[in-house]
Amino acid sequence: MKFFVQQRWFLFALFALLFVTVPYGFRSLGFWLVVQDSLKIADAIVVFGGHLPFRAMEAAKIYKEGMAPEIWVSCPATTTESTVLEELDIGFVSENEYSVRILRRFGVPASAIRLVDGEIVNTEDEIRVVVGTLQERGKSCAILVTSEYHCRRLKIIWHSLAPSDLEAIVRFTPDDPFDPDRWWYNSRDALAVTREIGGILNAWAGFPLQPVKAVTSGRADQVR
Repeated sequence: MKFFVQQRWFLFALFALLFVTVPYGFRSLGFWLVVQDSLKIADAIVVFGGHLPFRAMEAAKIYKEGMAPEIWVSCPATTTESTVLEELDIGFVSENEYSVRILRRFGVPASAIRLVDGEIVNTEDEIRVVVGTLQERGKSCAILVTSEYHCRRLKIIWHSLAPSDLEAIVRFTPDDPFDPDRWWYNSRDALAVTREIGGILNAWAGFPLQPVKAVTSGRADQVR
């Protein structure tokens, strides 16, 4: 009888613990994703793709503080949408072109802006390109500018892919709209958190899930 009483108390305590911690953990996911490093002098500032114009704006601010001599802008891979627009003779402005315009608008000289080579589909591609560019140029440290919710995944993937002799200083832009305290209140933040958690799990598992490549042949004729 004593055993069963102890077992019941144990189960009660376990359920009470889960009742308290699971909602707290769910709510804390937004805050857990938001992390950044202290700024210090680096070899380059990297504008990670996504969420125009905020990341480029923050990169320009860091540059003007004298933290690095140049800014690198990654080039996204050709997408099905961009290919169809070109085939239809409709002007298409890529994300990296917008980033360059934003940097110039905020006073970054053209001589300090570098488009890094590599067709980028996802964060893993971006990190591989940054790592390769650092190694090719004999550099060792880069400031990576991204959004608040993307910082944790960026750091995890960097440590998974980059050699230990290269350093990444991850910084987020405070102007990018994201509410870590109420991330489930709107579809934008909820989708962002869900995507980030999925990306982190994929990284921890060794990247079994790979991005879909663009399919471009024959698309314009189909649209017509």
